[in-house]
Amino acid sequence: MEKITPIPSEKVTDIREYKKDLRAQCKAVRSGMPPDMKASRDESIFARITSCGAYAAASIILTYVSTDIEVDTIKLINKALEDKKRVAVPRCIDGTRDMDFYFIKSMDDLEKGSFGVLEPVPSKCVKAYAFETALCIIPGLAFDMQGYRLGYGKGYYDRFLSAHPRLIKMGICYCSCTCNELIHGRYDIGADFLVTEKYLRRITKERRN
Repeated sequence: MEKITPIPSEKVTDIREYKKDLRAQCKAVRSGMPPDMKASRDESIFARITSCGAYAAASIILTYVSTDIEVDTIKLINKALEDKKRVAVPRCIDGTRDMDFYFIKSMDDLEKGSFGVLEPVPSKCVKAYAFETALCIIPGLAFDMQGYRLGYGKGYYDRFLSAHPRLIKMGICYCSCTCNELIHGRYDIGADFLVTEKYLRRITKERRN
């Protein structure tokens, strides 16, 4: 499988099965990507992010810490720290579907946490709370051309983004996991930018409508 093929919306009878099938497709596409191809695509996405105006203007970078099948963010974290930006990464709050962001000074401030993902160690870090000048890098298994995403189904980012609607949001994804349109709810929040290895797309309100 080289690219995801969502079921046409008019044929969807069960949204849960639709998302389950699409998540499986995305994971298969990513897992089947040769390491050298993934590295090349990660590098292209990194270059597009760090050369864009939204990155230059941000004094704070909020970003997930990538796993093996995700677009790499480790290089981005290190670059942002080198650029003297404040970098904050999320930590899931036990027993909830919420998360807090903490500022880190290096990768040494991280430990394996929920779902085996690297998370900040609270005793080493300061909780982030003001995001007026922040750029938020948001993960997604898939994105569509209006900036809507298919997440992992846990709801952490949905809750966080709903609580901070003015954040500048940048979705990053491989072209093979993008499509023209994803089924989404009325209250889903789309990204302001979509970055793949081939393009950086600014998404306006008009495009979303």
